[in-house]
Amino acid sequence: MWRHLFALIRAEWRHHPWRHAVALLAVALGVALASSVQLINASALAEFSQAVRAANGQPDAVLAARTREGFDDALYARLALDESVALASPVLELDAATRRTPDAAPITLRLLGLDPVKAVSIAPALLPRPAETSADGSKSARAAAPGEAPGNDNADEPAQARALTPAADALYLNPAAAQALGVSPGATLWLATAQGWQPFRFAGRVTAGGAALAVLDIAAAQSRFGRAGRLSRIDVRLVAGVAPGPWQQAVAAAQALPAGVTWAQADDAVQRVSNLSRAYRVNLGVLALVALLVGGFLVYSVVSLSVAQRTPQFALLGVLGLAARDRRALVLAESAAIGLAGSLLGLAAGIGLAALALRLLGGDLGGGYFPGVTPALAWPVPELCACFTLGIAAALAGAWWPARQAEALAPAVALKGLGAGAPRPARAAPALLLLGLGGALALAPPVGGLPLAAYAAVAALLAGGVVAVPWVVQQLLARPPRWLTGQGAVPLLAWRRAHFARQTAGATVAGVVASLALSVAITVMVASFRDAVTDWLDSVLPADLYLRAQAGGERAVLPPALVAAAARVPGVLRVQAGRQVPLLISPAQPAVALVARPLGDDPARALPLVGQSVPAAPGALAVWVSEPAAALHGWQPGQRIVLPLAAGPATVQVRGIWRDYARQFGAIAIDLADYQRLSGDRAIGDLALWLAPGTAPATVQAALQAAAGPELPLEMIGTQELRRVSLAIFDRSFAVTVYLQAAAIGVGLIGVAASLSAQVLARRKEFGLLTHLGLTRRQMLALVAAETGAWLLAGVVVGLVLGLAMAAVLVHVVNPQSFHWTMPLQVPAARLAALATAVLAAGGLTALLAARRAAGRDAVLAVKEDW
Repeated sequence: MWRHLFALIRAEWRHHPWRHAVALLAVALGVALASSVQLINASALAEFSQAVRAANGQPDAVLAARTREGFDDALYARLALDESVALASPVLELDAATRRTPDAAPITLRLLGLDPVKAVSIAPALLPRPAETSADGSKSARAAAPGEAPGNDNADEPAQARALTPAADALYLNPAAAQALGVSPGATLWLATAQGWQPFRFAGRVTAGGAALAVLDIAAAQSRFGRAGRLSRIDVRLVAGVAPGPWQQAVAAAQALPAGVTWAQADDAVQRVSNLSRAYRVNLGVLALVALLVGGFLVYSVVSLSVAQRTPQFALLGVLGLAARDRRALVLAESAAIGLAGSLLGLAAGIGLAALALRLLGGDLGGGYFPGVTPALAWPVPELCACFTLGIAAALAGAWWPARQAEALAPAVALKGLGAGAPRPARAAPALLLLGLGGALALAPPVGGLPLAAYAAVAALLAGGVVAVPWVVQQLLARPPRWLTGQGAVPLLAWRRAHFARQTAGATVAGVVASLALSVAITVMVASFRDAVTDWLDSVLPADLYLRAQAGGERAVLPPALVAAAARVPGVLRVQAGRQVPLLISPAQPAVALVARPLGDDPARALPLVGQSVPAAPGALAVWVSEPAAALHGWQPGQRIVLPLAAGPATVQVRGIWRDYARQFGAIAIDLADYQRLSGDRAIGDLALWLAPGTAPATVQAALQAAAGPELPLEMIGTQELRRVSLAIFDRSFAVTVYLQAAAIGVGLIGVAASLSAQVLARRKEFGLLTHLGLTRRQMLALVAAETGAWLLAGVVVGLVLGLAMAAVLVHVVNPQSFHWTMPLQVPAARLAALATAVLAAGGLTALLAARRAAGRDAVLAVKEDW
């Protein structure tokens, strides 16, 4: 029996290849976009994870500093004497500004100060491998160290480490650092140290991959970068048989950990980046499934009209003995074949897209989470299998209702052409039920930090909107307008036909409703976010000019003399200093930014507050936390929290919450004077300058750079330029949504074309009869165009209303649950009107092209089939 079913499927595909090809390509597009997003992200995260694990090694326990300043290295001496500790490796992590020549532009390099003898047993990838150079500067193989086999870099790594002679100016670069700087072993590099720019020697390499990093002796790092007696972390290897968990509890019980030190895991950095990019990649993946979702509705459209067109064939097969369940199996098998072929094609296209994106753009998905990472293509098998399965599931879901219709067919009645009859009145109850379910799901809390219920709400709203199309058509065309009665037979006939075939309308415009609703929702969401960011920039950028040290890293601070000189520059009315330092609240989460700047007596004027501030508690220092920080750490106004500052923990009061779109994982604002009192840190990281009217910013910038001197290149930018750059970054992050919208609209219009073409073939006898009754070719085109226009109008109305409802879910539920940002809903009326007009125009043009076949010779000859 199945062999005969497959024969029927082959025959159907052979006679109508274009119709099934449209549905196949729609499924393939959705699978390709979804799988490419998963491949790109998995590749970037795998590369980053491998590099971090190579650099961090495999310790049994890690003691990490909560602040950039680190902790006292006396803790290392105590751990080294612990009988349960087999090895303790001290590490000092720095960000150092580096340049090839004294006048070159600096880049920021991650610097690891370590003891090679200690670190090699835990992180072999950080073992420095010296490289000697000949007199002409060419690289030559180094001599074998004592106890090391000649020519074998990995023969005896501890022996290599012991053979190294620590040098205060010896740097060992990984491949990414050497490539970024464009240098070879033996070259001189300049680093911004505590004593200013000083030369270092490129003495060799380390094999650790990932972003650019350099290794040097820990004693040299401490002395030359002003970190004497300070460490960033201690990697611990325990004696065999000692369990890390009980040992950590024993250390904590003995109160051996000083303030500012916390337990961490070797792969905490991987987890932090994974958490940082998770919401972004999940949202991007869901947007990539837009085309697949629309493809499912397109399959429904194509298969519905295919079943309607093949009613005589199904009736004949039923009379000849094909059971009802076999007719259903036939339709589902056809759709499964579409899903299978589309999923295979989509996976192949997704792999190609991911490989091309990784080659041209690296692993950055647009959100800036993997800068500088150029990964190899990874193969996340579970995610790829999920995309493949979703493609088949979308095709089967789209074909389920048409398959049930084929199953319910009465063969004898349908064979006589009596099976259609008058359509049943469309009911609003199913649509209202789905829409109500969507509204209820939108109120559900996030699952695992992700808005999964909100995504389900969007799907329920979308399904309810599509189901509502026949009812909307029924209501819009309930009675002909008065002006229509005097326009002749063709308009009235078109109105009657559109009203009578309202169920067909649902199949025809399902793709348009789905694609338009999703496009409207995305358009409103992006517009709301962009307007909110624009207003936020107006609030947080009150000055005319902003200044900071061009060189990043540990010396990205401004000398006090420059701060004083900036106030004396002609044309400068006022100068405001600021400082920003990271605070590690949780080892598994990215650091929270502590933003210290003058807040004055009215912080509401300096910060875009959300809601009202609570009164200050007597004797408590006040801070204001951003929306993401409050959501991630459960902070509320009035609550007391502890800041892990370098000088010791400080208890402060949260007085309010402010809106910050720049830092997804939170920020804490504190008055600069309060921060300096608590921490003792008097360093200044940036300046905001207000200029006198008519003052040329370029003149002020030149004077400031002259005051700083050539040793301290400054980065200065005006408010308008900073706004432009910020919005350009925003637009780049959301650029992918434009392509997804175009793909969704294109797939929806292709569905209209496929549906109309199938209807023209199914209605050949009707059109032939109308031609015999005297309708001209122009009237036939007008008839089909008017019918389709009425359906498209109903679809556009439903799509717009549904899109606005979905946009409300995206703006007020998905965005706060994903990124912990809130924003007002902004409706770009002109843009939505243009979008709806474009869909109507494109749909009308598609209808006219399809209607050309209605007035052809085949329609006239089709009448003879009943003679």
